[in-house]
Amino acid sequence: MADEKKRLSINIKIDGRIFPLNINRSDEERYRMAAKMVNETVTKFRKTFRNQESQDILAMTAFQIALSNTELQNRNDNSLFIDELKNLSDDISDFLNERKRN
Repeated sequence: MADEKKRLSINIKIDGRIFPLNINRSDEERYRMAAKMVNETVTKFRKTFRNQESQDILAMTAFQIALSNTELQNRNDNSLFIDELKNLSDDISDFLNERKRN
């Protein structure tokens, strides 16, 4: 019963088609934002490539969103690397300062 209260049935509309989904209530905003992003990208590609078939537009949309996702992953990976370098630099500074005192 508790799990049922955490679930939510929603309908997501993508490119004019409705997709029923059963999701966690806490994820609803993310799902709706994702659908909005897909629809905005589809609209952009439809305006740019007026003579393309829907399948081609959806494929280009999927590619664009996947490319954006990989860019974000790379950016996040770099920030973790930079944070680790900063921690190492701080450790080295602490070590050298300790040696100066002795």
